[in-house]
Amino acid sequence: MTVGNQTLVTEFVLAGLTDHPRLQVPLFLVFLFLVFLIIYFITMAGNLGLIALIWKDTHLHTPMYLFLGSLAFADACASSSVTPKMLVNFLCKDHKILVVDCFTQFYFFGSSATTECFLLSVMAYDRYVAICNPLLYPVVMSNGLCMQFIYVSYIVGFLHSAIHVGLLVRLNFCKSNIIHYFYCEILQLFKISCTDPTVNVLLVLIFSAFIQGFTFMTIIISYFYVLFAILKTKMEKGRSKAFSTCSSHLLSVSLFYGTLFLMYVRPKSGSGENNDKMYSLFYTIIIPFLNPFIYSLRNKEVIAALRRKMRN
Repeated sequence: MTVGNQTLVTEFVLAGLTDHPRLQVPLFLVFLFLVFLIIYFITMAGNLGLIALIWKDTHLHTPMYLFLGSLAFADACASSSVTPKMLVNFLCKDHKILVVDCFTQFYFFGSSATTECFLLSVMAYDRYVAICNPLLYPVVMSNGLCMQFIYVSYIVGFLHSAIHVGLLVRLNFCKSNIIHYFYCEILQLFKISCTDPTVNVLLVLIFSAFIQGFTFMTIIISYFYVLFAILKTKMEKGRSKAFSTCSSHLLSVSLFYGTLFLMYVRPKSGSGENNDKMYSLFYTIIIPFLNPFIYSLRNKEVIAALRRKMRN
């Protein structure tokens, strides 16, 4: 499409994890395909299996597991928005993606990531109420309120991504159609825009800092009170149980927020592009892969529910 003397881009080319010639050997690409295919299969089986288990087992129909099931769904969506296209590109020489498809990919991944931020924060609040106010927990964290938290988390996620996609539409792309990334990452799109993306960049930084800052501070404050309550507990059994219920969530939070802060909030440096790809790979593919194991392997209730289903 030509406007004036400029040819506007109608499709992009995803360079992939690396565009280094030595790493474009077919055998190596097939190896990567098999590795990430296995990771994707385990990710989907783990997250969808966890959702099915929570849905089928009435013992897990509590706020904590409703949040966990919603988190598993967000992880499955995040992985599915990125991994299938990356797998196709490992085996095909044509790495093209239509502009509309590119924006759609970013929308679903961005929605899932934002939703996950809020779900992790309400999960921390859930642990705060359960440990600091156990007698009021059934009243404060009713299933109705829990579902409202989940709905709001997803609505905010959808609206947040919709704002950025709406602003992306106003940009023209004519400098290049090559995205030096393995998916349609929004900051990479700004680099190849021939329209000034200053407003877009500013809003991404503001929204990212606010959402990540607000949700992360909610988690920190919740766990500050949780830690204070645990230290006041005299019973050793009560302490170990409280630490056990919180440790999985804290590990997931550390992995997720650590990579997001490194990716979107830290100051950029010219030599950090390869690091950015590794951070992105971690939170788009590896974290959704790890979360079902983090929340299940040390969770006695999930293991017990799984055993019940296997016996039946």
